[in-house]
Amino acid sequence: MIVVTGATGNVGRALVHQLTAADTPVRALTRDPARAHLPPAADTTRLVVTPEPADMTVQFKGARQLFLHASVTGDHTTAFLAAARAAGVEHVVVLSSIAVEDDPAHDTFIHTWHRTLEQDVRDSGLDWTFLRPGVFATNALQWAWQIKQGDTVRGPYADGVSTPIHEGDIAAVARHALTERHSATAHALTGPAPITTAQQIAAIGDAVGRSLTYQEITPDEVAPEMFPIIPADMVPAFVAALAHTVEHEPPLTTTVEDVTGTPARTFAEWARDHADDFRA
Repeated sequence: MIVVTGATGNVGRALVHQLTAADTPVRALTRDPARAHLPPAADTTRLVVTPEPADMTVQFKGARQLFLHASVTGDHTTAFLAAARAAGVEHVVVLSSIAVEDDPAHDTFIHTWHRTLEQDVRDSGLDWTFLRPGVFATNALQWAWQIKQGDTVRGPYADGVSTPIHEGDIAAVARHALTERHSATAHALTGPAPITTAQQIAAIGDAVGRSLTYQEITPDEVAPEMFPIIPADMVPAFVAALAHTVEHEPPLTTTVEDVTGTPARTFAEWARDHADDFRA
């Protein structure tokens, strides 16, 4: 049995679908099972997170492996891992970030948080695999509200370059890491090719059958509502980080293909998969 946290999130949902499609027993933990809409083959169970490990062990009964999306456990990740180990879990696959591989001199909250997370996992006594994705292709959903309103998307740094990765590819690597038990391994994950912000908008336009353009604005003109998936107080730091994407080559790996045997999906493929998310 594999326990999946964050089971209704982008990566977790894709992982649950992939595991059940392969007839792998999976328990999907979610805060609201009635609204999860996960495959019937999954054991969809209410997520319990408390400061006391003893209160959480029941959700791991019969499981030997865990997929951990630590944002769902908050300040109680250490207790959550202790509960999993006490219940018999042996191996945890952790959704971390490629940011942990950056120079510590350029630390941000994201870098520090994921480094701390990985150390907590190492200290838990569980066998581990770290998944370190770079930019998620789903970040493009931040433009959906503008695209539904018109054919122009306004934002900074049209020439910013990234290598966005499809959430299904992250899930596929997670599935292999779980079923093949990639012990004490860290996988850096990216999409297959660099793409600029303006090119992403064009690809979304192709997917929805419209001609979309990206209108570059200055960082001072950015309003928090332009990035609805980011807390408002973090938008200035996020925009400052985007400047880095113009001046530096983004990370690029072949890990998805190396692990799964299938090339990572392009951003254009992601846009076609999510075309309905951008339609009014």
